[in-house]
Amino acid sequence: MTMPDATRQDASQIAAARATFRRLHESGCFVIPNPWDTGTALMLKHLGFKALATTSSGFSFSRGLPDTDWAVPRDMALGHIAEIVGATDLPVNADFESGYAHEPEAVAENCRLCAATGVAGLSIEDNSGKPGEPLYAFDLAVERIKAAVSALKGTGVLLTARSEAHLFGVPDAQKVAVKRLVAFAEAGADVLYAPGLRTPEQIREVVAAVAPKPVNLLLSGPIGISVADAAAFGVRRVSVGSALARAAWGGFLKSARELAGQGTFNSLAEAEPFAALNTFFRTHGPKA
Repeated sequence: MTMPDATRQDASQIAAARATFRRLHESGCFVIPNPWDTGTALMLKHLGFKALATTSSGFSFSRGLPDTDWAVPRDMALGHIAEIVGATDLPVNADFESGYAHEPEAVAENCRLCAATGVAGLSIEDNSGKPGEPLYAFDLAVERIKAAVSALKGTGVLLTARSEAHLFGVPDAQKVAVKRLVAFAEAGADVLYAPGLRTPEQIREVVAAVAPKPVNLLLSGPIGISVADAAAFGVRRVSVGSALARAAWGGFLKSARELAGQGTFNSLAEAEPFAALNTFFRTHGPKA
């Protein structure tokens, strides 16, 4: 595969972003928001965030596709990841689904392709995509992470290993997630992540189980946990997944439904002013 010429960074800039990303995980707690195109990436940098992460859902929805069963094919995903990497000089973590392959060897090859986009990190899920059997068998899940670790060795790219047990509601989800995250950490993953944790007790248990390795926490809605709370629980990184993209869809649909239904325009009063956006992108947008 030939990667699209989407990045505006040279090798030294990519190395610097990867080093910065690694340092961010060494102490404290930072938020890594999820843009879905160049414009949102530029705005998030302007707002002061120190790193970005792609969102498979946000990108899928922008293409009229579901975020399931790799409806967005690997090469399209790689092109999008390269676009986000090239949008700013911030480190980018790629939401790389389940590696767009089942077998460890293919996961490894795809991770090498993802690293070639210039990402500072990427995440691999244990979601099999199979109805009735949503998680890969334990041993296979671990072998897939080992393969990804081997593929990324020497690149400086941080590997986040995810367990989707909570998202798919598997029996004893917390126990399953903790067991898998511990195994993934032992297999060499740099960051551990179990989306769907909702209570302080669950979060603290995961943090303690994989310590001293850092934990990513998904906070995609108002569940009574703040960034300060997450830091107090020992979390190193907070992401929001598809939440910003869904918030944008929420504003769009609220106005569109009002227009289609009542024929009124009240919701449009909440829109960001044209002049503000136009001025921002004139100043901060890509130069020809």
